[in-house]
Amino acid sequence: MKCLIRTVSIFLLSILVFLPLIPSAADPGAQSDKLVGHWTFEKGEELKDLTGNWPDIELKGAKITKGALDVDAGKWAITVGDYKGPNIREKTLMSWFSFQNNGVIKGSIVCIDKISEDSFDSIVYAERQANQWMAGSSWFKRTDDFKPGFKDTTKGEKFMMAITYSGKKSPTVKGYRNGKNISGGGYEKGETVTWEKDDAEVIWGKRHGDVGGGPGDMDGLIYETRIYGVALTEKEIAGMEEGSLSVESHNKLSTTWAVIKGY
Repeated sequence: MKCLIRTVSIFLLSILVFLPLIPSAADPGAQSDKLVGHWTFEKGEELKDLTGNWPDIELKGAKITKGALDVDAGKWAITVGDYKGPNIREKTLMSWFSFQNNGVIKGSIVCIDKISEDSFDSIVYAERQANQWMAGSSWFKRTDDFKPGFKDTTKGEKFMMAITYSGKKSPTVKGYRNGKNISGGGYEKGETVTWEKDDAEVIWGKRHGDVGGGPGDMDGLIYETRIYGVALTEKEIAGMEEGSLSVESHNKLSTTWAVIKGY
């Protein structure tokens, strides 16, 4: 009996020793209470922000195609009206996307823009470096080249891009493609900007702009976009899955786990 107890004890001890070495499961719902914008472009909610913070999207030549926002040269989309959510300072911009033509460049797959002045942050393709993603910003105030970066020449491949901004005064900016860090330790540059109630809009396709248009274009399909009011960690971003969230109420930030979108 003592031998059996000793064996069981050793077995349990070994589990406790090695348990910290076992990687924890991905959490696609991480920081869901910090969502300040969420668009899936699915039927019935094609133009709606599921957090209820943003007004409906206005299509400027872009169209909805089978649960995706289809942007092209001169065809883009923007939220038109007042933003009603909390102030956005530290943040994560995120979109799932696939190229139809990666020769159309200098646009974004999500941009957060001030209405009252020229101040924006966006996920931009091939503006400063050929085929490279970057953090676009007004007058490059928060822009530098990601190192090592990622030369993206794909076509038809669905992937996720995310850029995080952390820091109360000067942001540390990091970029991720499919959950993998493409920016090393990131870089610190410029001043952290706050997007406030009634003074923010979201743009897809153009690098930035207003209801009359703006510079840059993209040609591809945007399947889902999220804006978090927090800089997600690398582990949190790696665990994100397209279509893994749905919002219980369009007037609340709370979310529940429910796969609402297939692959």
